[in-house]
Amino acid sequence: MSPETAKSVETKTKLLEGALRTLTEQGIAKTSARTVAATAGVNQALVFYHFGSVDELLAAACRYGAERTVARYRARFDTVTSLSELLVLGREIHEQERTGGHVMLLGQLLAGAQTHEALGPATAAGLDLWIAEIQRVLDRVLTGTPFGEFTDPAGLARAIAASFVGIELYEGVDGAGATAALDALAQLGLLVSALEELGPVAQRAVRQYLRRATGRS
Repeated sequence: MSPETAKSVETKTKLLEGALRTLTEQGIAKTSARTVAATAGVNQALVFYHFGSVDELLAAACRYGAERTVARYRARFDTVTSLSELLVLGREIHEQERTGGHVMLLGQLLAGAQTHEALGPATAAGLDLWIAEIQRVLDRVLTGTPFGEFTDPAGLARAIAASFVGIELYEGVDGAGATAALDALAQLGLLVSALEELGPVAQRAVRQYLRRATGRS
């Protein structure tokens, strides 16, 4: 990589990280070329030179932040062996991301998507990275269980991701309620694990019941 290219990459990275910090610390309403450039420590003209517009910078920052964060947890997703473990990991990620200010960032991105056209698809793409990791786990852990035959891993992955997004935003107005919701998800995971531990005869009975209930018998 030439010195000029390396400098360009460094500047773009500063702007991406500056945009994420500005969104987190000042909110979408105060995020502009000037405030992002000040946070990044560069000339604000570089926002337009590298990204064309503030909206495109924010969209790129959204994707950049999501890719970096998901990559940090990918190895942990690979170790999950049950739905209850997945929910435990989800709670751990929630706590770590809240401490790092990323829950606040997500709220600002969702709010900004209402008025910044480029942010909607970028935020959805960022969430899709999480959904893809969750679906990989579900595909793996539900295979061979009574639930594997009757669940849609893609839809369930989106439901789990949406639940955590909702809880993260809800936490801002009702911390105790958000904690109760996370506790309820953990309890649900334990119930599923208990069913997964049933012997072959009991699992066949569960499958037969689910087939009757879903009209597949």
